[in-house]
Amino acid sequence: MLGLKLATDPRWVNIVESNIEEILTDHAWCEQKAASNAISLITQNSEKEELVTELMIIAQEEIDHFKMVHDLIKERGLIFGRERKDSYVNELFKFMKKDGSRNDALCERLLFSAMIEARSCERFKVLSENINDPELAKFYRDLMISEAGHYTTFLGFAKKYADNVDVDKRWKEWIDYETSIIVNYGKNETVHG
Repeated sequence: MLGLKLATDPRWVNIVESNIEEILTDHAWCEQKAASNAISLITQNSEKEELVTELMIIAQEEIDHFKMVHDLIKERGLIFGRERKDSYVNELFKFMKKDGSRNDALCERLLFSAMIEARSCERFKVLSENINDPELAKFYRDLMISEAGHYTTFLGFAKKYADNVDVDKRWKEWIDYETSIIVNYGKNETVHG
């Protein structure tokens, strides 16, 4: 699914279930950061009308997801904690190429975004299929579908705006790199942890 080479061990859900408050807080902040990422891409590429239009939709969906997770935290009487550091995303960020044209940089940022959405989608699938809480299982199944759409949107725009980048080749490099780092994750009750 999504071209990822290493699937999340379903036993990760046991870790998640031991601290639902933590996974929900981390998840809420992931959604907020995803909305901010889409807005940042709009700000930096305002002349690309189609990109701006689609990313406004994604930004709105991500902020809606943030609200949904925050509402779930409140409904369950849990505490919405402070923003969490996402080491997985920080490691992906280091892999982004920082040279080339403005369009090359956009392409790279879109691939970075697609990778985060792909792994989030995969984690939500694992949660939806393995968590013992029917409400959360449905919640994560619905979000999985949305994340898959975001992944394909980012990847599609990377292909559209690539001037000097072989996107298929570069995506394979992203997949290989992600495989090399994801082995260090799946041990914490966070979306990417």
